[in-house]
Amino acid sequence: MKKIIILVATWCVMFSATAQLNIVITEGVDNATPIAIVPFKWEGEGFFPGELTEVINNDLRRSGRFNPISMARMPQFPSDVSAVNHQAWVDKGINTIVLGSIKEVSANKYKIDYAVVDTLKGAQLAGDAQILKDGQLVSAKAHIIVARSLTISGTQYRQFAHRISDVVYEALTGQKGAFLTRIAYVVVKDTKKNALPYQLIIADYDGENETRLLSSPEPLMSPSWSPDGNKLAYVSFENGRSQIFIQDIYTMNRVKLTDFKGINGAPRFSPDGKKIAMVLSKDGNPEIYVIDIATRVLSRITRHRAIDTEPSWAPNGKELIFSSDRGGKPQIYRVNLDTKRVKRLTFEGDMNLGGTISPDGSELVLVNRTNGNYHIARQNLTDGAMQVLTKTYLDESPSIAPNGSMIIYSTLHEGTQVLSLVSLDGRFKARLPAVEGQIKAPSWSPFLM
Repeated sequence: MKKIIILVATWCVMFSATAQLNIVITEGVDNATPIAIVPFKWEGEGFFPGELTEVINNDLRRSGRFNPISMARMPQFPSDVSAVNHQAWVDKGINTIVLGSIKEVSANKYKIDYAVVDTLKGAQLAGDAQILKDGQLVSAKAHIIVARSLTISGTQYRQFAHRISDVVYEALTGQKGAFLTRIAYVVVKDTKKNALPYQLIIADYDGENETRLLSSPEPLMSPSWSPDGNKLAYVSFENGRSQIFIQDIYTMNRVKLTDFKGINGAPRFSPDGKKIAMVLSKDGNPEIYVIDIATRVLSRITRHRAIDTEPSWAPNGKELIFSSDRGGKPQIYRVNLDTKRVKRLTFEGDMNLGGTISPDGSELVLVNRTNGNYHIARQNLTDGAMQVLTKTYLDESPSIAPNGSMIIYSTLHEGTQVLSLVSLDGRFKARLPAVEGQIKAPSWSPFLM
């Protein structure tokens, strides 16, 4: 039993407080669509307590879809749609701009007006007031893609900057933005210098606004978000053995979910938030189980002499995928929760593990080992085609953004475990190095309201 526990624990660590993260883009911006985020005009006394333009710039650049231009390349700095010289922007090769203004309306209250403008269409409208589309006259405001107004407090500027980025991203791509989201991860500091070296951290997706949920002298593993974004499930060894806890990230209240003999590991909330899939070895062998959170009724899902681990839910909530060495080396399998019928999904490379299905159910994101190298890959669930997405070293623990556009994962950089990002198509890559400590087991939150 000790050997099994050590084996599975090691497997989960390899493939499964506070250190400030800073995103460093390493690849993929040059091929992105140019866009201009014109500095928002400040209308008030003193200074606005934040920098909206910078946050929006960074969000759109980090999406891998856009390449915001520098202020030096901007031909003008309009704050209102009526002041835009559309042709000047088109001549610069910029077909879309974001502009706005910030007005102080009361103590620590600010009104933000912003718009997304299609300068190419605006230039066409300016040149010909009788532009037709499908036999109809085009509206004089057809070049205004989005125009909105909102009021915020000074402490909310980053939150609403991310919200503006989400609006811009969705308007231009048709896909919901994921900038107003958070990530959870584990930081491991020097155990010789810190009495509580293991820390469970949550932060905005870009590493800002970090909050330490828990510090422990013993390992913390496998954080998993509830679908409402209010709770985390995780594994803690603080009591000398593995136990699964659920913790509210706002009240900090937590409850112990499991404390069975042997392994209690890899918890994952179901899409409806009512159940958690996990790995237990209470009956002798590591198997996949599902527990009803309210009733604590436990259901055993797999029965095999192999090691079954790393469960993850299909978006429909009716299936689980998991890693198993029942075929000799770890591969990814799918099990129907009603019939318990198991189907192998992966065959390419030496082994595949740590799988997660994309939100739309079309792709399987996983860790693929080929020729001794562990990289993040994706496999199309329709035709089985696999694409390796990363070239970093010893990649593990992939977690997908709720809109399916990005993957966050843990990797080694200059001998230190850090977090990295890669787009689902593999073109955009970025690294989130920490000021201090090893960072592992990232988990991307659902969309937040």
